[in-house]
Amino acid sequence: MSKTNNFVFWALYIVAWLIFVGLAIEAGGLVVNFFFSLYKPEFVQNLYQKLDLSEIYNDSKLVFFNIYSFILIISILKAYLFYVVIRLMHKMDLSKPFNTFVAKQISQISYFTISIGLLSYIARHLVKNLMHHGFIVDNLNQFWTDSQAFILMGAVIYIIATIFKKGVEIQNEIDLTV
Repeated sequence: MSKTNNFVFWALYIVAWLIFVGLAIEAGGLVVNFFFSLYKPEFVQNLYQKLDLSEIYNDSKLVFFNIYSFILIISILKAYLFYVVIRLMHKMDLSKPFNTFVAKQISQISYFTISIGLLSYIARHLVKNLMHHGFIVDNLNQFWTDSQAFILMGAVIYIIATIFKKGVEIQNEIDLTV
């Protein structure tokens, strides 16, 4: 592998770590917001992203827990997705990339990506429906605006995972015949 490709790979590895740390901080901040909104709602305006859903909590606890569940699950899945990417990049041997570990990791990445997209899509339509029932949910669109991009990206990654699985099968057959 050339020095340029190696440099690009390690630069992307560092970027993946930075994204993971940012997403982990976001997920942690949202978990803290959730507990503060339950026990000390007056502090929510000073917390991470000022996500104040106290009006929704007062109107309907079921709606509050549904919305916050979607927010927490999506943010945790995004952080875990990048954890899987980091684990893949850390253990991948670029001189022999077609192995079962890489194929499984890429499949996992595709499943998590599609799951994030589908959950975001469902949450976006749930929130849109809640707006028709008089709930104020304008500040929540930031959590699921990219649902269609995640679904499309997950489909593309699934295709790549299928190609990798076939590459592993072919490489194993070649190794057995030699």
